[in-house]
Amino acid sequence: MRYGLPRSPSPSPERQHTRSSSTFGVQSDSESDPDGPYTDSDTESSVSSLSSDSFCYDSESEVPPPPPRPKREFRSPAERRHAEETVAAIRLRTRYHDPYEEWEKQTRKDAFHTARKEQSQTRTETFEQHTLRRSQELQHLGAVHAQQVAEVQKHLADIQMRQQEGIRRLTEMWKEQDKKQRDRIEAIIKLEEDKLRAKLEAERKAREEEEARRRAEEKLRKDEEEKKRVEEEQRRKQKEAEEEDKRQEEERERQRQDRLKAEEEGRNQVGMTFAEEDWVHARETLKNLKAGPMKTVKGNPQLKRNWNELRRRITPKVGQLTNDPESIREISTFLFHVVHPSPPLPSDVYFALLSSLSKAILLQAETEVTAEKRSAIPLAQVAALLLGKLEGFADIFFAKLVQRCGGWPIPSVIPSTDSDGSAWSNENDRTKAMGYRTSDGQKESLSEYVMRVSGIMRVYFLILVAPVRQPLDKMFQLPRFWAYFARIMGDARLLDTAVAAEVIHAALDVGGLEARSVWGQQWVKLLELLYEGATKGIGGGKTLGGQSPEGKAARMRVQLEIERIMQAPT
Repeated sequence: MRYGLPRSPSPSPERQHTRSSSTFGVQSDSESDPDGPYTDSDTESSVSSLSSDSFCYDSESEVPPPPPRPKREFRSPAERRHAEETVAAIRLRTRYHDPYEEWEKQTRKDAFHTARKEQSQTRTETFEQHTLRRSQELQHLGAVHAQQVAEVQKHLADIQMRQQEGIRRLTEMWKEQDKKQRDRIEAIIKLEEDKLRAKLEAERKAREEEEARRRAEEKLRKDEEEKKRVEEEQRRKQKEAEEEDKRQEEERERQRQDRLKAEEEGRNQVGMTFAEEDWVHARETLKNLKAGPMKTVKGNPQLKRNWNELRRRITPKVGQLTNDPESIREISTFLFHVVHPSPPLPSDVYFALLSSLSKAILLQAETEVTAEKRSAIPLAQVAALLLGKLEGFADIFFAKLVQRCGGWPIPSVIPSTDSDGSAWSNENDRTKAMGYRTSDGQKESLSEYVMRVSGIMRVYFLILVAPVRQPLDKMFQLPRFWAYFARIMGDARLLDTAVAAEVIHAALDVGGLEARSVWGQQWVKLLELLYEGATKGIGGGKTLGGQSPEGKAARMRVQLEIERIMQAPT
């Protein structure tokens, strides 16, 4: 692109004058003589005008020949001189250096360079803007394209998922139909196979039954012969064994009777009895209580109403007991006046209330002592106070104690026959006699039985060592503590149970230190024997408590309790 600048008027007066008067120093046609000679310039002007007015021909042959040059007239010396001066002036003019023209030329050149620079800069900026705009457009187009590609891909993925879901449903439908058809075919095949197999099996069983019947008849004949021979041999051996057992039993009974006769006077003087005798006495007391006063009271509406009213006053009062001397004295007095009011109650109601009082104390021991051992202390003190004041309460309380704990208060193994020598009517009766609770024909677990019995026995041992103002019944005196350990240490069947270990631990925890101060070295020897049974084992290597988890835990507590007693200062 070219840029033009307007030509400014010349500041030179001389130039302006020259341009106005004459061109290149020659006078204008207006100043010349109109009748002057015809010059070459006029000829050139004429030719130029002719050339400007000419037109184009189709070929050179159509171009007319140039007009003949007019014959120039002969010039005079003055004319020739004038022409020469004119030519000299023109030459001089062409060699003249005009500063304005140079300035104007340089100005045009600078303007041209400036215009080219600005044009280049503008083109560069425009190109950069176009490039930036193009890159932005490309980025935008790329983002739009990526978005469109993502949408297309998502759409394709949805189509593919729907296609796969359709294929999956069709496949599952086909598999289900194929499975149904296969199952139907297999069922038909199996049915036919079962029919054939049943037929073959029936035939085989018939053959086997025939063969078995034949072998059975033969074996039966041989077994009968062998059975007769074995029965004869067993009868002979059994008869010999029974005779031997009878002889040994008679010998043991004779020795026992001799020993009992020899010790009868001494045992009567100190009031000692055998464990079996204590269990029979407690069992018979319980039976007489149920068959006598309890049956009478429950059968008489008036007595039963009176009994229930007083019984409902006993149970909550026992539950309010705390380990406080004032509370123990107040509740003991209240219970005494309930059971032994003035005027006194009928004998049947009195003994029924003694049974209810015993049951309330023992139930409270089962529920509270298993959770907190110290709660056994006020229960034992209240029981000890009432045992010394209420007539007949000792026998009933001990009978209820044996009912709730089995033979452990004695201690003794429950025999295979009842107290009257008759066989137990069923195993459930013997289970109840052993102190187990039953629910829906199922007896309680060993852990529950151990915790319940140990809680009740802790109350019993606290009664044995409780300080009282007057002697209690022989079953609740301190010598029973020594007799208890002597009996349980002499029966390996008791020591092999988890209950024995837990009960022994409760006894040692309650009265171990007091027994040491009472019986001294004899008690230490008994503890040594008990410690050996807890560590090494007794009676054929059997350890105290057996191998149950409850027995192992109780055995370890017994060891720790014996060590505590032996390390305590005397």
